[in-house]
This record gives sequence, C-alpha cells and structure tokens, in this order.
Amino acid sequence: MRFRRLTWPTSRPKGKPVGPSAALAGAALLIGVTAVAGWQGGSATEKPNAQPGAAAVLPASVADAGGRIADAASAHHRVDYAQLDRRIEGLMRTPGMSGLGVAVVEGSRVTFVKGYGRTEPGAAGDPVTSRTVFRWASLSKTVAATTMEKLAAEKKLSLASPVTRYRTSLRLPGGKERFATIEDVLSHRLGIVKNAYDDKLEEGMDPAYIRGLYAGLSSICSPGACFAYQNIAFDTVTEIVRAVTGRSYATTVQSMLFGPLGMVNASIGRAGLTGAASWARPTKGSRVLTVQEPYYRVPAAGGVNSSIGDLALWLKAQMGGSPRVLPQALLDNLHRARIKVPRGRQGTFDRAMTDGRYALGWRNHRLAGHLLVGHRGAVSGYRSLILFDPVEKVGIAMLWNSESPRPVGLPLELFDALYGLPATDYLELGK
Repeated sequence: MRFRRLTWPTSRPKGKPVGPSAALAGAALLIGVTAVAGWQGGSATEKPNAQPGAAAVLPASVADAGGRIADAASAHHRVDYAQLDRRIEGLMRTPGMSGLGVAVVEGSRVTFVKGYGRTEPGAAGDPVTSRTVFRWASLSKTVAATTMEKLAAEKKLSLASPVTRYRTSLRLPGGKERFATIEDVLSHRLGIVKNAYDDKLEEGMDPAYIRGLYAGLSSICSPGACFAYQNIAFDTVTEIVRAVTGRSYATTVQSMLFGPLGMVNASIGRAGLTGAASWARPTKGSRVLTVQEPYYRVPAAGGVNSSIGDLALWLKAQMGGSPRVLPQALLDNLHRARIKVPRGRQGTFDRAMTDGRYALGWRNHRLAGHLLVGHRGAVSGYRSLILFDPVEKVGIAMLWNSESPRPVGLPLELFDALYGLPATDYLELGK
C-alpha cells in the first residue's frame, strides 16, 4: 500500500509560519497517535494524571524525542492527525458545540481516540474524555443488524424467514407481515410510510401496540420492494431476539458483542447513560436538555450508549479488525446494499454523497466514486456518526452532545484528503 501526504483545509493565513509551540504540539499529538495504535482491546487506559482527550496522550516529558517519533508516525499513517486535531479544535470554537468524541481506525488498528469540550456547556461541565458516555441514537441499528447476522450464522434464525414465524407484534396492511422477512425489517423495506407513528412513540404509547396499528395504514409498496426508514417497526428485532434466545435483547447484545469486543462502557437503556461516571448531557445551544426516554423504548432502533473509546472498537470490528467476533463473511453480507435510498434532505453531508443505498442496519454511499459504509444518528441533544472505506481500510467515528450540524463535515474533509481531492472547508471554519 502506498502512503501519501494528505491535504486538509486550513484556517491559518497563507504564508504565516508555524511557530515552535505549534510544531511541538503537533509532534506531541503524533506521539499519542503512535501509542494509541497499540491499544487494541478493552477500554481506553488513561493514566491518572493524563490530560483529558486521547486515551494514549503521553506525559509532557516524553515529548523530548518528539521530532523523531513524529517523523516515524507520519511515515506510517495515512491521516495527518496533527491537522485533524487542529480542525477539530476549530470546530469546538463554533457556536452550539459542547462536547465531542472522535476516533479514527486505519487498517485493523485504532490510531486516534480523543475527547473535546465538556459534558455540558460552561464551567459546570467536566472535560470530555475517551470514556465519556454519549447516546448512539440510530447508530444503534448497526448493533441490531449485527446481532441478527450473528444469530443467523449460529443457525438460530434465517434472515429470509417471515417475521410471523417469531410471533412478533408487527402487523402490516393487508396481512403482508406474512411475507415480510427479517431482512426486510433490517433494510427498511416493509412497504409502509417512513417513520410510521414515531409521533405516537414520542407521546408515550407502547411500541408493541403501535406495531399492531400498522395494519390500518395504506401500503406504499409490497414488502421488499421500496425503502422507507423506520424506528418502531425496526425494533421488531428485540422480539425476535427474545423468541430465539430466551433472553432480553440487552443481555444478548452484551454477551454476543459488547463483552467479546471489550466495549466496557457500552450499554442499552437510559440507566446506562445517566449512571455512567462521566456522561455527556444533551444540549441545544447553551441549554442543557432533559434526557428523553421514547427511543430507549425501541432499543434496537435507538437504545445504545457508549464512550468514543468503545465506539472506536465497534468501528474497528466492523472494518474486519476483530475476526474472531465478526468474521469477514458476516461483515460482507451485513454491509451489502439491498435497496436504493431516494435522495432526501440536502445538507452538507448529503450533497457530497451519491448513490445512497441501504444494507442491513448500515448505509452505503459514494464519494468521488469510492464506496463508503456508515450510519448517522440523532435524538434530542445528541448526534452520532460512523463512516469507513472498506477498501482503503480507513474509518472515523464521532459522538457529540449537541444538535450542531457542523461535525458531519469532518469525515468529508478526512476522506477528501485520503482520496487526494481538492480541500473543501466542509466544517465552514473560514466563514
């Protein structure tokens, strides 16, 4: 594999030299990157006196040999981590940002994990670290789909089976639940209007009862024939898991995925968020919001929490870095596109991407012809994102406790640089 220098947008005025302090900071960051590359299992190990942020940031005294270590690191990494860090620091100075966790995986190694900002706006918040817990929101769907693939690999179910085989609460117009398969659930191909009755869930109605109400809707297509994003219908997965394992969805996920992958700060449910030693409060602007419960009641669709350190391990596993837990054949089927996704809203991220398709709990995109696999999530006061190139073997994961749309530009800048494309200020730091 050839390595090349990457070009990123810069807000530094042209012609202005980089001072000694900036150079030392870049070298120290790359030392941290080199060290974190060796952390490949369990949770982040932060030294008692370490500064908040990257799990492997080293004491300042180690920076004496920074130049040589920085040169070695830059020769073996495809991402310019010093520039990445500068872009993120600039992002954190924009309005509406509170806390943010960022992780990068190259090949089968976690090469960057760092927390930025605070758990809530102002001095009351604690510094965000690699162990600070955030909500995943719809990134939770990637866990549900992976769980189902694992159960299928163990011959405990077939993704081609109709959901009625597992006596779920899901009903569809005209009794079409008899034909809708588990694969249709995981790829949002149930033939009903998108986000069906999410408003009723937010009003406090029981998800199982809502799934029964779908029988009264009008079909927009036959199951398997068109895409329409769902939350409550997607959570049919939890009923199927209990039917085939005899255990709760949360217990099954913990034993099959979180435990084996070493994701010690990962959990399902509200208590896993608010009971964490460090957790990011939901924010909007400068206001701290109340943690909303509704989407925790559809855990397969939106119930997962974790730190950025654990999300880094999840990204690594999805990129093939944990084959004993997630073999490549399982991942290939999981990430394989099933249905074309109509172009919808046109934000920064969406305008850059083309040929959107949905796999099982994962989305496929194209950026300048390159395949990218990922997903985003959003609930009140939280946002999340994973995006990786399965060919180049580079990926990024992000968690933030605000509703700012700016962070979605960071992966675009990273991949533009990786592909040698002209630098674009997707984070809009130059405005």
